[in-house]
Amino acid sequence: MSDPTNAPDLKSWVGSANEAASDFPIQNLPFGRFRLPGESAWRIGVAIGDQVLDLRAAGLVDHADMNRLMQRAPNERRALRQAISEGLREGSAQRATFEAALLPQSAVQLGLPCEVGDYTDFYVGIHHATEVGRQFRPDNPLLPNYKWVPIGYHGRASTLQPSGTAFRRPMGQVKAPDSAQPVLAPSARLDIELELGVFIGRGNEQGEPVRIADAESHVFGITLFNDWSARDIQGWEYQPLGPFLSKNFASTVSPWMVTMEALEPFRQPFVRAEGEPDPLPYLDSQDNRERGAMNIQMEVVLQTAGMAREGHAGDVISRSNFARAAYWTVAQLVTHHTVNGCSLRAGDLFGTGTLSGPDKSQSGSLLELTTGGKSPITLSNGERRGFLEDGDTVILRACCEREGARRIGFGECRGTVLPSIQGDAQ
Repeated sequence: MSDPTNAPDLKSWVGSANEAASDFPIQNLPFGRFRLPGESAWRIGVAIGDQVLDLRAAGLVDHADMNRLMQRAPNERRALRQAISEGLREGSAQRATFEAALLPQSAVQLGLPCEVGDYTDFYVGIHHATEVGRQFRPDNPLLPNYKWVPIGYHGRASTLQPSGTAFRRPMGQVKAPDSAQPVLAPSARLDIELELGVFIGRGNEQGEPVRIADAESHVFGITLFNDWSARDIQGWEYQPLGPFLSKNFASTVSPWMVTMEALEPFRQPFVRAEGEPDPLPYLDSQDNRERGAMNIQMEVVLQTAGMAREGHAGDVISRSNFARAAYWTVAQLVTHHTVNGCSLRAGDLFGTGTLSGPDKSQSGSLLELTTGGKSPITLSNGERRGFLEDGDTVILRACCEREGARRIGFGECRGTVLPSIQGDAQ
C-alpha cells in the first residue's frame, strides 16, 4: 500500500474497530456529523469501530463546519487522515487525548454528513437504464445519447434526509391507461433506488471547467443513497422534461462519507464491453482507464412491518456492484457537470442513479426486480411485494473487500414508508 493509512495490518486501540465484521476499521475513517441529545449544533466526527471521534475535542480541527473542512486541498486532507490514523493506532502516544474525545455511536444522533446546497441525480447504471427503458419504451429502450452523455437532472436538496428517517408516501397525479384523465392520489407504485452519493469537496469557479485529470481532487467522499421513486407519478409526468414530483418528495443519505483515500485499495481499471464507443476526449484519460472504477459491493434489505414486529431483520432482495453496474466513472461525472462552466461548491451531492447489475437478482429497484409489479417477489415470511407498502423499511449496505486489503464498509442507509396524508387534497 502506497498510503500507510491503508496498510492491512494496522490495528487500533479501539477494540471494536479490529473486529472482522466492523465497517469502520482504522483503514476506513469516514467523516460525518453528529450531536448529543439536546444539542442543536452539529459536530464533526470520524467513525472508528462502534465509536465516533469528535475531531474538535481531539484537537484536530478548530471549528465544527464540515463544509469548510471538505474544501481542503487533497494534501491537507491526507495530512488530517494521517493524524487521525496515528492517534487511533495501537501504542499511540495520543491515546489519552483521543480517548477523551470518543463517544459511542449508539449515544449520538447522526445527521446528513454535511450541508447540501445542490443535488444532481445521474443515470450511470446502464443495466437499469436499459431495463427501465424497455418497460417504458419497448421498441427503443436505450436512447442514443446515453452512451455519449452522462445523463443527469437537477434534484431537490430540501428533501434529502438522513438515514433512519421515515417519510410520507407521496401524493401526485396518476393516470391509468384506460382513463380519460388523471386523478390526484397516493402513489401505489412506490419504489427504491440503490445508488451511491458522491460529495464534492473543493468547488470550481463559474466558467472554469474541471479537467478529468483533476476531477477526483474535487471529490471528498462517497455515501449510500436511496432516491425513493413514485413510478406511477413518474410515468405520467416525466415527458418531456423528466422527473419532478415522482422524485422530489424524499431521498435518504447514509451518515458517513467514505473518503477517496480510504477507497484507494479498491480501485480497478475502467473497462467497457467490446464494441462500446470510447468517451469523447474531455471524458477520457489514461488514469481514468487504469483506475477509474471502484469495487464497491452493495445490497438491499427489505423489512416489512410484520417482520419488524416479529424481530426479523429483513430479507436481502438484491446485490450489485458499482464497478460492474456503472457506465461512467465518478471523475467523468464531475468533468461533464462542469464542462459548460457550471460551478460546484463544497457539499454538493451527486446521485449515481440506480446501480443494477445484468441479472435480475442484481436489480437496484423493484421496478426491475418485479418487472413493473407484474411478478411480485415472495419474502421469507410469505409476504409478497410488487412495490413498497406502508410500514416497509429499506436498508442499503455496502462494503469494499479484496485480498491483501482490510475490508471497509459504509454503514447503512435506512428509511421507512409512512402512510400518505391525503387530507383535502382530493
